[in-house]
Amino acid sequence: MRARLAASAAAIAIAGVFFSAPAASAATLPSTNTAHHCIHHTTGVCGWTHRQKPHDKYETAKCNDATLSYSRHSQGTCSHHHGVRYWFK
Repeated sequence: MRARLAASAAAIAIAGVFFSAPAASAATLPSTNTAHHCIHHTTGVCGWTHRQKPHDKYETAKCNDATLSYSRHSQGTCSHHHGVRYWFK
């Protein structure tokens, strides 16, 4: 009886590992840009078409004052840095 209970508990623990969702962090970085394309925005130009490259794979925009942006969404990107100069997403 104890062996059967132990085996059941082990099976449940293993199933929990395989079927549990990964923990989401509030400070996660945006997904990497591997497509090397830009979506259309109202400000800024596509960095890829102007032979500009991001400093790392998580950079999504370069602001007009040369600061980098890692924002997830386009709305408000570089709003305190004089607007977007280049987009990388």
